[in-house]
Amino acid sequence: MNADAGMEPPADDYVRVIEVGPRDGLQNEAAQVPTAVKVELIERLSACGLPVIEATSFVSPKWVPQLADADEMLPAVHRRLGVEYPVLVPNLPGLHRAIAAGADCIAVFTAASDAFNRKNINCDIEKSLIRLTPVVEEALARGVRVRGYVSCVLGCPYQGEVAVADVVRVSKALAALGCEEISLGDTIGVGTPSKARAMLRAVAGDVPLAELAVHFHDTRGQALANIYASLEVGVRRVDASVAGLGGCPYAAGASGNVATEDLIYMLHGMGMRTGVDLDQLVDTARWINHKLKRQPASRLARIPIRKNVEQGI
Repeated sequence: MNADAGMEPPADDYVRVIEVGPRDGLQNEAAQVPTAVKVELIERLSACGLPVIEATSFVSPKWVPQLADADEMLPAVHRRLGVEYPVLVPNLPGLHRAIAAGADCIAVFTAASDAFNRKNINCDIEKSLIRLTPVVEEALARGVRVRGYVSCVLGCPYQGEVAVADVVRVSKALAALGCEEISLGDTIGVGTPSKARAMLRAVAGDVPLAELAVHFHDTRGQALANIYASLEVGVRRVDASVAGLGGCPYAAGASGNVATEDLIYMLHGMGMRTGVDLDQLVDTARWINHKLKRQPASRLARIPIRKNVEQGI
């Protein structure tokens, strides 16, 4: 992606970073995170210049108790002009709750693995798409935009290898339903750059690259390398989680997403534009780590600073 790589700079040097920390990052936290902290996290992230912040999930509190406050939390967020705040919904009741709370953009999800879907949502791929159809149709009819997630695009914790043809089929089906963006997720972080490239090129045969995003977990330390490979293919939309928070509750051993601050550092170093204030983002990563009483997972947040976290950076 630069002279050192032996390639011409891309014509489009803007990367749209989708921040998923408040939802995908916090959903696995064992101790309940106060609603006020979630609201402040989202507002701090929007102040950093991130264009998209996935705020919460309207799934049943029984399955994700950490996000049981979605109905109260989302309306409490002071929304910045130009920032999108999508929320995850699994079904029509979730959609209705989300709309009542003020959501104007949602995300729906399925997987390219029958085994994962059965463990996660108790049905296979085909039935999951049938379930999603009325959700997407009603959302679009109400003027609510829809993003689609495809999990396990490079491997599944239950079935192992996932056929690229299945990733293509599911991605194409979500696009046909009306999802304006398809996020391709390496849920357990088993992917490598060559596999990521091959998968993306296959999917791009049926879904335009401009509509594809990537969502890499860093379980085996490959997330940034996989993102770099995706950028080489032409992807310009990348999911990331502040402070490297998160993981998948249905995939044992799946550590968090790539840290947003580490991603931004790499992108800026490559001469790519993001519109994100990196210093402010690192401060936000340290702040949420302090609130969660945990050590930083990202590389940048570990670098010593003179500021005192106790002073509420």
